[in-house]
Amino acid sequence: MFQHIHPYEPFFPEGATKLIVGTLPPPRFTTRELNDRDVDFCYGSSNGLLWPVLDRIFSLNLKFETTQEAANQRKNFLTSRRIGVCDIVHSCERQKIDASDLGMQNIKLRDLVGYLCKYPKIDTLIFTGGNSKNGPEYFFRRHLKEYDLKLELISNQIPRIHKFVLKDRIIQTVSLTAPSGAANRAIGSLQTYKDLKDKNPEFNTLDFRIMQYREFF
Repeated sequence: MFQHIHPYEPFFPEGATKLIVGTLPPPRFTTRELNDRDVDFCYGSSNGLLWPVLDRIFSLNLKFETTQEAANQRKNFLTSRRIGVCDIVHSCERQKIDASDLGMQNIKLRDLVGYLCKYPKIDTLIFTGGNSKNGPEYFFRRHLKEYDLKLELISNQIPRIHKFVLKDRIIQTVSLTAPSGAANRAIGSLQTYKDLKDKNPEFNTLDFRIMQYREFF
């Protein structure tokens, strides 16, 4: 059984107001077998789309390589925008060594609510995926039950928006379309995407994420 432990500590810049919440980076980040296009930081997988999307939205001119400069570019951006990163899964076990959320077993979660209490300016959680089994929103709902809290629906349109109250503080959550290639099929089935594709045949799933993410970053 492979012990998949999150390789990065949560990243909380001073005055953070938003928090990106995912699950775990691919196992090669835990075993330190990164490829040349991986970046040694949160969401640094060469297969991931979060940083390519943010690169396009903010014209960051990011490097996609395993260098300290590339990692620092991302940290500097997050700090400048007061955005933190705290994936909810601390560790899990896997029979098959891959990045599948469904393949996670014996999952240990981070105390995300505890972190939110430490950083009182955070008012928005950005989930990199929805409420499908073993996704970040799914785990967060489970985590909230430990504190006798729950999400309240604000908008059922994609991306779905919820809120919850933590010590008289209202925190909003948004469940973005996952920044992984596996989510492309789900995007393709959305009527909104089909309508945009009909208007512009060159419109693609990356363009869709850029359109969606821009509002919340």
